[in-house]
This record gives sequence, structure tokens and C-alpha cells, in this order.
Amino acid sequence: MADDGHYALELRALRKSFGKTEIIRGVDLAVRAGERVAIIGPNGAGKSTLFNLISGRFAPTSGEVLLHGTRVEGKKPFEINRMGLSRSFQITNIFPKLSVFENLRCGVLWSMGYRYSFWRFLSRLDDANDRAQQLMEMIKLDKKRDVLAVNLTYAEQRALEIGITIAGGASVILLDEPTAGMSVSETTRFIHLIKEVTEGRTLLTVEHDMGVVFGLADRIAVVVYGEVLAFDTPDAVRANARVQEAYLGSAVADAQAGGH
Repeated sequence: MADDGHYALELRALRKSFGKTEIIRGVDLAVRAGERVAIIGPNGAGKSTLFNLISGRFAPTSGEVLLHGTRVEGKKPFEINRMGLSRSFQITNIFPKLSVFENLRCGVLWSMGYRYSFWRFLSRLDDANDRAQQLMEMIKLDKKRDVLAVNLTYAEQRALEIGITIAGGASVILLDEPTAGMSVSETTRFIHLIKEVTEGRTLLTVEHDMGVVFGLADRIAVVVYGEVLAFDTPDAVRANARVQEAYLGSAVADAQAGGH
């Protein structure tokens, strides 16, 4: 884990209410550059709302979101993306009628300086094509180069989405339940893929599979009723009696029994 002495992402006294219902209740969180953090908690704890606040889909009721020291709360999602944060979603978000290669090339164009220039022939953009090829090899889909995304397996589609997520060169990556719906063998391979493609980047992931959490995260943030109950290493979270009582319980025992 890289740590150059500053925080890649900070949440300060973050709150979000919908009407009279407060969903996020004063969250403070500081994630170091290059760190992998898993956010866990029961359904309705506020995990997805937290991701929406970080990525700009929601504006906070109060509090601050800082990306590499710069406040970003209230900015539009595309503005935050251009500042170095990229997010995947629970539902696979790809271009189904484009090939694997075309999906990835779409992802790299803006970051490489190609704006909305309709007179350019994409096939002639050697640097963008080379970068898309590199990404395709990184996510292990180079043999599916010309396959339409709609015809990929579910796990391959999720891999493609991660490729698109990192295509713009973002330094902070948010993955929302990346292994949901996968088999055990697919999940194992996907953990290795996530580790490889996020090397040197800061990763936040929402995940329910405790085997994935303990196998991937440097630290774990436990969110319960819109508050951070604990933020510590996997071993410390395993041993935290308050976390056990509030959330983990048998899930930790199951993960330990499975060797994770």
C-alpha cells in the first residue's frame, strides 16, 4: 500500500437527509493514497448514499468531501470524475452494442485530450487505440476484442466495466458491489483482477461478501445507521465486539472457516 503522507479522500462531518429522515449522520473518514478500503454494513446502513455523496450524485446536507485536499461536494459527477475519481455501479454500466475494444476506447478518449471532435477518425487515434489495447489485456479480455459487450458473460461484463472505470486514469476508484452475482470461482479470479488493476490507486468498495472484504481490504469501514462504527484493519474489525454485535456476527465466523 502506497502512502505519500496525504489523504486521497476525506469525509468531514458528512450528513445527508431526505426530508426529515437523516441517512448519513456525521461521517468522518480519511483514506490514504493507495489504500484499499471496504465499506460494509447491513442493508439500509447508508453505504450507497455515501457513495452517491462522494461521487457527486447527491449533494450533502452538510459537511465536506475532499478529493486530494480539494473540496468537491456540490460538484457535478462529471466534474469530480475529471478531478480523478471514477465509479462503477451495482448494475453493470457498459455500451452493450459496442465491442469490448470500442467500450474501452470510449473510456480513454476524454482523458487523452480528445473532446467532442466528430471529424476525427477513431481508427487513426493511435495513442487511444494503444491504451485501449493495454486495458483490454489488463482485464484479460484481449481474446474477446471484437465481441459485442452484450454477448459477454456476466463476469466478463463486470471486468469490462472495471476497465472502463480505470480507463480515464482516475487515481481514486469506487466499486459498488463488484462481485455481486458471481460464482465462488469467478469471485476468486475477480479479487485478483481488482488488486491488479487498482495497484497504485486508491480503492473504495462496497461489498457484502466477507471473503472478498477480508481478502481485498487494507482497512474496513463499518457503517451502521449512517454512522461509522469502526474503521480499522481486517483483524481489528474481526475482533471488535461492537462490530460483532451490530453487524458481522456469523458472517465473520463463516469467512474465517472458509480460510479468508
